[in-house]
Amino acid sequence: MTTRLSRLCGALLLWLLATPALAATVTDLAGRTVSVPERAEAIVLGESRYIPALAILEGDAVIERLAGLLPDFEQTDPAGYAQYLARFPALAAVPRVGHASADSFSLESVLAMGADLAIFSLEGHGPGARNRELIERLERAGVAVVFIDFRQDPLRNTPRSMAMLGEVLGRRAEAERFNRFYREELAKVSEAVAAIPERERPSVFLHSRVGLHDGCCETMADGMLGRFIPAAGGRNVAAERLPGVSGTLSLETLISEPPDRYLATAIGSAGRQVSDNERPYVVLGAGVDEATARRSLARATARPGLAALPAIANPERAFALWHHFYNTPLNVVAVQALARWLHPERLAHLEPQRTLATFYRRFQPVELDGTYWVELAEGTP
Repeated sequence: MTTRLSRLCGALLLWLLATPALAATVTDLAGRTVSVPERAEAIVLGESRYIPALAILEGDAVIERLAGLLPDFEQTDPAGYAQYLARFPALAAVPRVGHASADSFSLESVLAMGADLAIFSLEGHGPGARNRELIERLERAGVAVVFIDFRQDPLRNTPRSMAMLGEVLGRRAEAERFNRFYREELAKVSEAVAAIPERERPSVFLHSRVGLHDGCCETMADGMLGRFIPAAGGRNVAAERLPGVSGTLSLETLISEPPDRYLATAIGSAGRQVSDNERPYVVLGAGVDEATARRSLARATARPGLAALPAIANPERAFALWHHFYNTPLNVVAVQALARWLHPERLAHLEPQRTLATFYRRFQPVELDGTYWVELAEGTP
């Protein structure tokens, strides 16, 4: 009996040693309870634009555990990707598991590379919470799947996402450190905005991805950058007219009911030479100087019809933001920049450029180099 018991105990010990240890379960941003590896060693990113978010926690080791990713970072923000590639040349060798959409995501590639953790967005370019069949197949194959969100409800879900990533990556202290910084910087805006009467909050039209389409005008309502406007002390005219996250407002509507302020989002990138025959993208982000950014905004707002808006005719009432603020923990900086632009006297104490510099110095393995917002008039706040 003793011998048999010893054999059973030995077999149990071998099984435990051969089985990946599981950390305590986590609750992801989709509300799912997930058991994750004690230490994930092969991570797949459903959106590679999350690399800067991982870098907040991983620092110089950000590339070491990446087993695969979608190539949306290099496709949608080539200048930002180039910064990371220069700092981490091994990034080029990380396998791509699709293109820039959920449909292109390759389950077979993920399983072949031995991934043990997949990080997806609730909604975005890669697989989302609605892709249930894919999620189930990954989990049956032993790949833990967790969801984060910087897009649907960014100001609420950014600290929640970072805390959850800290749990699954074993970087709790780093996540707490960042979240303290994030909440302190956001409070500088929210506490001041709370004292601004509704009648003093200007109406804002957010013109999303200027130049991407011939028609006018794509916008964001209840989600993404659209949420930043009320947080900064403005009224988002799209949220008052459109259901859901995004949609289109006609130029006729904007002319007949002109907004107090015009806000463009910039999808142009450094190094892109825009000719007169090309679409008038606004250029912001890594490697872009302020003069170039302002010229691109002036060119984009000179389009027929758009130039007739009173908010554009007055350069101090036209502004542009880096489009990718909508999908990054850096979003708190955008809220500060918007708030100071909308209320330059009341919120003069805000220093978004200093906040941006602090973010890069404390939380990024690459240096700050570029312009991320610009006013049409000289003297950006």
